[in-house]
Amino acid sequence: MQKAGYIQRTGCRAVDRDGSLHEVVELHVLGTRYAIRLDDLVKGIAGRQVAVQVDTLVREWNYYLGTTCGMGQVSASGKALNIELFEAGNFTISLLALRSILFGRERTAPVARIPEQPASPVWKARRGDVQQQIVALV
Repeated sequence: MQKAGYIQRTGCRAVDRDGSLHEVVELHVLGTRYAIRLDDLVKGIAGRQVAVQVDTLVREWNYYLGTTCGMGQVSASGKALNIELFEAGNFTISLLALRSILFGRERTAPVARIPEQPASPVWKARRGDVQQQIVALV
Protein backbone atom coordinates (compact mmCIF):
# COMPACT_ATOMS: atom_id res chain seq x y z
CA MET A 1 0.00 0.00 0.00
CA GLN A 2 1.19 3.49 -0.74
CA LYS A 3 0.53 6.73 1.08
CA ALA A 4 -2.21 8.73 -0.63
CA GLY A 5 -2.84 11.54 1.84
CA TYR A 6 -3.66 12.29 5.45
CA ILE A 7 -6.53 12.93 7.85
CA GLN A 8 -6.59 15.66 10.48
CA ARG A 9 -8.85 17.18 13.10
CA THR A 10 -8.72 20.96 12.85
CA GLY A 11 -11.83 21.92 14.78
CA CYS A 12 -13.41 23.06 11.53
CA ARG A 13 -17.19 23.42 11.55
CA ALA A 14 -19.17 23.02 8.33
CA VAL A 15 -22.79 23.71 7.41
CA ASP A 16 -24.84 20.98 5.73
CA ARG A 17 -27.81 21.35 3.33
CA ASP A 18 -30.28 21.69 6.19
CA GLY A 19 -28.31 24.55 7.76
CA SER A 20 -27.03 22.46 10.69
CA LEU A 21 -23.49 23.06 11.91
CA HIS A 22 -21.22 19.99 12.27
CA GLU A 23 -17.67 19.62 13.48
CA VAL A 24 -15.76 17.72 10.80
CA VAL A 25 -12.52 15.83 10.37
CA GLU A 26 -10.67 16.78 7.18
CA LEU A 27 -9.59 14.02 4.83
CA HIS A 28 -6.97 15.03 2.25
CA VAL A 29 -6.63 12.40 -0.47
CA LEU A 30 -4.87 12.80 -3.82
CA GLY A 31 -5.01 16.60 -3.60
CA THR A 32 -8.75 16.78 -2.84
CA ARG A 33 -10.25 17.78 0.50
CA TYR A 34 -13.15 15.81 1.96
CA ALA A 35 -15.01 15.95 5.27
CA ILE A 36 -16.27 13.30 7.68
CA ARG A 37 -18.70 14.40 10.39
CA LEU A 38 -17.06 13.91 13.76
CA ASP A 39 -20.21 12.57 15.46
CA ASP A 40 -20.70 9.96 12.73
CA LEU A 41 -17.02 8.98 12.85
CA VAL A 42 -17.09 8.41 16.62
CA LYS A 43 -20.27 6.33 16.30
CA GLY A 44 -18.75 4.33 13.44
CA ILE A 45 -15.56 3.54 15.35
CA ALA A 46 -17.54 2.56 18.45
CA GLY A 47 -19.67 0.15 16.40
CA ARG A 48 -22.96 1.98 16.90
CA GLN A 49 -23.20 2.94 13.24
CA VAL A 50 -22.42 0.76 10.24
CA ALA A 51 -21.30 3.32 7.65
CA VAL A 52 -19.73 6.77 7.80
CA GLN A 53 -20.56 9.31 5.10
CA VAL A 54 -17.74 11.18 3.31
CA ASP A 55 -18.67 14.58 1.81
CA THR A 56 -16.82 17.15 -0.22
CA LEU A 57 -15.69 20.16 1.79
CA VAL A 58 -16.34 23.49 0.08
CA ARG A 59 -15.03 26.81 1.36
CA GLU A 60 -16.70 30.05 0.40
CA TRP A 61 -17.48 32.44 3.26
CA ASN A 62 -17.82 29.45 5.58
CA TYR A 63 -17.14 25.77 5.24
CA TYR A 64 -19.97 23.84 3.60
CA LEU A 65 -20.60 20.12 3.17
CA GLY A 66 -21.12 19.34 -0.49
CA THR A 67 -22.20 16.15 -2.17
CA THR A 68 -21.67 12.71 -0.72
CA CYS A 69 -18.70 11.21 -2.51
CA GLY A 70 -17.89 8.13 -0.46
CA MET A 71 -18.59 5.81 2.44
CA GLY A 72 -16.41 4.40 5.19
CA GLN A 73 -16.70 1.48 7.57
CA VAL A 74 -14.57 -0.38 10.07
CA SER A 75 -12.73 -3.35 8.55
CA ALA A 76 -13.62 -6.94 9.35
CA SER A 77 -10.53 -7.26 11.55
CA GLY A 78 -11.49 -4.13 13.49
CA LYS A 79 -8.08 -2.54 13.02
CA ALA A 80 -8.75 -0.01 10.26
CA LEU A 81 -11.31 2.32 8.76
CA ASN A 82 -11.79 1.48 5.08
CA ILE A 83 -13.05 4.32 2.91
CA GLU A 84 -14.46 3.91 -0.57
CA LEU A 85 -14.44 7.15 -2.55
CA PHE A 86 -16.74 6.70 -5.52
CA GLU A 87 -14.48 8.52 -7.99
CA ALA A 88 -11.02 7.89 -6.51
CA GLY A 89 -10.88 4.30 -5.22
CA ASN A 90 -10.40 2.57 -1.87
CA PHE A 91 -8.34 3.86 1.04
CA THR A 92 -7.59 2.80 4.62
CA ILE A 93 -6.65 4.46 7.91
CA SER A 94 -5.39 2.68 11.01
CA LEU A 95 -7.90 2.92 13.86
CA LEU A 96 -5.04 3.35 16.32
CA ALA A 97 -3.80 6.42 14.44
CA LEU A 98 -7.35 7.70 13.98
CA ARG A 99 -8.08 7.44 17.71
CA SER A 100 -4.89 9.36 18.49
CA ILE A 101 -6.18 12.20 16.31
CA LEU A 102 -9.62 12.17 17.89
CA PHE A 103 -8.16 12.32 21.41
CA GLY A 104 -5.68 15.08 20.49
CA ARG A 105 -2.43 13.14 20.84
CA GLU A 106 -1.48 13.57 17.16
CA ARG A 107 -2.23 16.18 14.51
CA THR A 108 -2.37 14.00 11.41
CA ALA A 109 -2.55 10.33 10.42
CA PRO A 110 -1.55 8.81 7.09
CA VAL A 111 -4.11 7.52 4.62
CA ALA A 112 -3.02 4.61 2.43
CA ARG A 113 -4.43 3.57 -0.91
CA ILE A 114 -5.66 -0.02 -1.14
CA PRO A 115 -4.31 -1.46 -4.40
CA GLU A 116 -6.80 -2.59 -7.02
CA GLN A 117 -7.21 -6.35 -7.21
CA PRO A 118 -6.62 -7.73 -10.69
CA ALA A 119 -9.66 -9.39 -12.17
CA SER A 120 -8.96 -13.10 -12.16
CA PRO A 121 -10.66 -15.33 -14.70
CA VAL A 122 -13.20 -17.77 -13.35
CA TRP A 123 -11.57 -20.68 -15.08
CA LYS A 124 -7.81 -21.06 -15.20
CA ALA A 125 -6.23 -23.71 -17.37
CA ARG A 126 -4.00 -26.02 -15.40
CA ARG A 127 -1.47 -28.31 -16.90
CA GLY A 128 -3.62 -31.44 -16.84
CA ASP A 129 -6.92 -29.73 -17.70
CA VAL A 130 -6.12 -28.91 -21.32
CA GLN A 131 -8.13 -31.05 -23.70
CA GLN A 132 -6.50 -32.42 -26.79
CA GLN A 133 -8.23 -33.24 -30.03
CA ILE A 134 -7.52 -36.62 -31.50
CA VAL A 135 -7.86 -36.86 -35.20
CA ALA A 136 -8.94 -40.25 -36.51
CA LEU A 137 -8.49 -41.20 -40.10
CA VAL A 138 -11.13 -43.58 -41.40
